[in-house]
Formats: sequence, structure tokens, C-alpha cells
Amino acid sequence: KYFFKKMFSAYFRILKRKNFLFLWLGQIISQFGDRLTQMALIGLVYQIKPFSSLSLAKIMSLAVIPVFLISPVAGVYVDRWNKRKTMYWSDFLRGIFIVLIPIFFFRWHSLFFVYCFIFLSFCVGRFFIPAKMAIVPSLVEGKDIFLANSLISTTAMIAAMLGLGLGGIIVERWGLNIAFIVDALTFFLSGLCICFMKIGERSTFKAFDLINLSKDAIKTVKRSFVSEIKEGVHYLFNSRETRYASKIFFTLFSFIGSLYVVFVVFIQNVLSTVTLDLGILAVACGFGLFSGTLIYGRFGHKMRAEKTINIAMIFSGLYLMFFAFMLKSYPSKIFAFFSCFVLGVIVAPIVVGVNSLIHKGSDNNLWGRIFSSLEVVIHLAFIIFMFISSYLAEYFGPLRVIVGISVVVVVISFSNLLVKNDQY
Repeated sequence: KYFFKKMFSAYFRILKRKNFLFLWLGQIISQFGDRLTQMALIGLVYQIKPFSSLSLAKIMSLAVIPVFLISPVAGVYVDRWNKRKTMYWSDFLRGIFIVLIPIFFFRWHSLFFVYCFIFLSFCVGRFFIPAKMAIVPSLVEGKDIFLANSLISTTAMIAAMLGLGLGGIIVERWGLNIAFIVDALTFFLSGLCICFMKIGERSTFKAFDLINLSKDAIKTVKRSFVSEIKEGVHYLFNSRETRYASKIFFTLFSFIGSLYVVFVVFIQNVLSTVTLDLGILAVACGFGLFSGTLIYGRFGHKMRAEKTINIAMIFSGLYLMFFAFMLKSYPSKIFAFFSCFVLGVIVAPIVVGVNSLIHKGSDNNLWGRIFSSLEVVIHLAFIIFMFISSYLAEYFGPLRVIVGISVVVVVISFSNLLVKNDQY
């Protein structure tokens, strides 16, 4: 009783700050929509080509490609723009693009418009992410950054529980068009939450800079952005904490990218549903991530982050192998639910620990560029290994690919534990 009272009191103290509370609530709402979109896309691919990991990888890549086109420049804008305005305009625009999907699909019955609007939505989202991460330290006191990062991660956990769980039900019972409409509404609500934030922040980037950029894009990029982007990348890989965080994030997102579409097809095959059971398992994993994040966020500062992260990676790989073998041999939804919960608890310390390493070891004037550069690194890992694993799954089957990925992660993480701190 004392444990939980102490743990939750610290989080409630941060949530009493209205600005942070609005950001936190906005993230719950918008990330619910993000997860709902994922379920809708999974259902869309299944209608076109069932049990195809490669087809699923192709449509999911539309969410990743904008990272390479937009993120390197987005961080530079974010460091100059008003971050609050950047976030709510990003949400409003994403809501418009998402609501246009069912409208155009009903009218022309063409997937071309679905692909275009999904792509545009994620392009706009590239400005939101670094703005969100860069604004967190201005919403809380320095001593509370670790806890604030924990709550930001909790936003994703709650979204996973609600968005993926309810998304699976919405897609299978009410159809794809309703799912996209609900998704658009979540972005509009999130934008309103962020509008209510009151932060004394000045923008050093003016509207005419956008006009100049549109007139002579290549020349402006070379003159205004290249040196600052290089500075962000340089800082990302030359600070010990940020360099190590980049290494861990690359490994983690290689792992996630490799598993993402393969695991979806694996569950569809074993449990014989399209999105319903995927949503239920996401709820279980979300509960596990939520629980693990709360515990680690409250007491994780007492442990060395690098060691904790690698141990979590090792145990997640080992448990995933056990889970895949058992579920294939004995298809049980109860076992799958429990296993996803345990996996979530094991994985939780990784993201919280890595984000805190970056805030701890970097200059706040470069946070926008650093997080944008990090986005490029981790999504490059995600998309490369997503396509590699999806191709392999077409020939060797999802189970073998999942086991192989798990073995690689365990070996890499164990080798990281053997490296001394001064070598990171």
C-alpha cells in the first residue's frame, strides 16, 4: 500500500501542472487515433491479400518514409517555431487528411487516395514529435524530467490499450470507414487540448522564411539548415549518453521493425482472426507496458540506465521465443494475453531510460534537432528490417523469423553488457 501511494503521488504532483496535463491528455487522445489507424490499415491489407507480411510491410512503410524526407528539416523548424502552435496545427492537419480518406474512397473506390492521405498525415506528424519531446522540459521542473518522460511513455501505453483494443473491434464490426472517421476526430480533440496550454514562448522563425524556402528550396536548405542539421547529428553521436541512446534505439527499432508485420501475420494465422485478437493482445501488452513504466519511472533513477536497458532487451528476446513456440504448439488466447502482458512489463524500461539519457546528456537548445536526428536513425532501422523480415517470412514462415530475430537481439544485448562504460 505504501509502495503504490508513494509511486502515484509523484505522478499526480506532475499532473497538477495544467500545461503538462493538457499535453498528456492530448497524447492519449491522438495516439488512440494513431493505433486505430494501424488496425484499419491491417484490415485493409487483409481484404486485399490475406496473410501477406510483404503487402502489410508496403503499406506500413508509408508511415516511415516521411521520417527521411521531413524529419531532418523538421527539427530545425521546431527549434525556431512556437512549439505549442506547431503541435496543434500538426494535429488539426492530420485530422483533415484522415477524414478525407473515407470521403475519397467512397467516391472513387481507389487505394491511391488512401495511400496519399496516409502519407501526408505522417509527413505532418514529423513536426509534432520533436516539438513534443522538446517542449517537455519547459513544462516541468528539472528534477521531474525523468517522471515526465515516464508519463509521456504512459500516454503511448494507454493508447495501445484503448486504440488497438477498441480499434480491432471497430474495424471488424463497423468497418474501415468508421475507423478512419473516429481517428480524425481524435486528432481534432488532441489539437484542442494543446490549444489550452499557456506557455510564454517566442518564435524566431517568421512566415517569410517559408516563402523563401518554397521559392528556392535547395539554396535555402544549404544556406539555412545544413549546418544546423549536421550540428544535431554531431551532438547525437558525440555525447556519450546520446550516442549510447542512439545505439540502443537502433537495436530496439530493428527488433520492433523486424517483428511488426511478421508478428501480425503470425497471430492472424494461429488465432484465426484479422484484427480482433490483435487488439486484445495489444491491450495486454499495453497493461504490461503501463505497469512496467510506472514502476521503472518511479524507481529507475536508482539503477544504472545502460545496464537496465540491456537486461530488459535480453529478457524480452528470450521470453518472445518461449511465447512464439508455446502459442504455435498450443493456440490459447488466455496464454497469449498473459504472455503479452509479461512482455510489456519487460520492455517498459527501455524507452523511458533512453529518452532520459538524451535529456540528461544534451543541450536544451538542440533538443529539437537531436530528437529529429534520432527519429531518422530509428526509423531507418525499422523500415529496413521490416522489409527484410517480411521477405524472409514469405519463404520461411513467421515462426522461424520471430525466433531468429529474438536470438540476434539476445546476442547483441548480452555483448553490450560486456562493454565498459567508457566505451559506449
